[in-house]
Amino acid sequence: MQVYLKQSHNRWNKDYILSFVDSHIVNYPTPANLNYFWSYGSTAGICLAIQIVTGVLLAMHYCPQLDLAYASVEHIMTNVKYGWLIRYTHANGASMFFIIVYCHIFRGIYYGSYMFPRGRLWATGILIFLMMMATAFLGYVLPWGQMSFWGATVITNLFSAIPFVGQSIVEWLWGGFSVSNATLNRFYSFHYFLPFLTVSIVMSHLGVLHQDGSNNPLGINKNADLITFYPYFYVKDLFSFFILILVLSFFVFFYPNVLGHSDNYIPGNPLSTPAHIVPEWYFLPFYAILRSIPNKLGGVIAMFLAIIILMLLPILNTSSVRSSKFRPIFSKAYWFLVADFLLLGWIGQKPVEAPYIGIGMGATAFYFLFLLVLVPIIGILENIYLKERAQVCVYSSKNSTIELNKNK
Repeated sequence: MQVYLKQSHNRWNKDYILSFVDSHIVNYPTPANLNYFWSYGSTAGICLAIQIVTGVLLAMHYCPQLDLAYASVEHIMTNVKYGWLIRYTHANGASMFFIIVYCHIFRGIYYGSYMFPRGRLWATGILIFLMMMATAFLGYVLPWGQMSFWGATVITNLFSAIPFVGQSIVEWLWGGFSVSNATLNRFYSFHYFLPFLTVSIVMSHLGVLHQDGSNNPLGINKNADLITFYPYFYVKDLFSFFILILVLSFFVFFYPNVLGHSDNYIPGNPLSTPAHIVPEWYFLPFYAILRSIPNKLGGVIAMFLAIIILMLLPILNTSSVRSSKFRPIFSKAYWFLVADFLLLGWIGQKPVEAPYIGIGMGATAFYFLFLLVLVPIIGILENIYLKERAQVCVYSSKNSTIELNKNK
């Protein structure tokens, strides 16, 4: 198989474009035991493409002015041909994008895709996730409904917690002394620009992936058993693509507003504060962490640390085994992390009152305890267990050899 891959790579050595496509798509060497969980990456790339295309189409009709922003969105919905389809695809596509990326991240944690030699790959992936969150927040502000306006006010005010320069940063973000027309213009500009910057990071992510190779469910050596991506694995990605389109179409055509907030259909009003300010659902776990810390600066640090800590997993993990299929302790503890993350998402949409405050604090403490303490300790325990098992196997092998020689 290795010889075949090398020969097929040389077929287009005189044409750089065809050679690139051939080596990185058609004849890309792929572990033979990949399952459908490895389709999340390509599906996320399709989501990014959908978001960019629909976003550019929306930008042609959107007006980033305080008095016209909300009306321009309504104009897109009612007067632009298929404007409702473009907007609902863009809004629900963002939710699909985050669902797929969250599954992609948790799959990577379970199968140890962050371990050597894929530390750079994991770091670029978390960087893409940060860019996604920033882009999604900026886009959520643009419709200029009640949740858009007050979400922008609350989130930008978090920077005031930074000592000495915090208030100056907030006023720079606002372009004045409150959320105003300058704020909306800046958010619109950055929301349009960041997806293209994200594409460049995605390209580097793919470059590192094709340099270090894909992980696999068993976590075995990448050179052990490889086959070409085409025609064996593209059908799995194609199947995932049709599932994505099916689910996205279900929300767009039947429940287009179920993942949003009804208050965003009320024009933004600085004189009327909503009863309960909540971000989009994909921000809720980190929003819950922010609210769980009584100190404002501490909450901001904890929220950003909750994402940055994921980038440190290659350092925090001490296990010598990659896949959780062979990590009996971690494979069970992992589901507590998933449950805790879902619990944080549930807490993030609840009001700041008892008993939700206490539950949020406990879930936040467990999140950091798991990643900072349990992951290294579990790795050490598993290494000790594997070492003892190896010694038992060596001892048994020696005894078997001695018995065999005696019989001879």
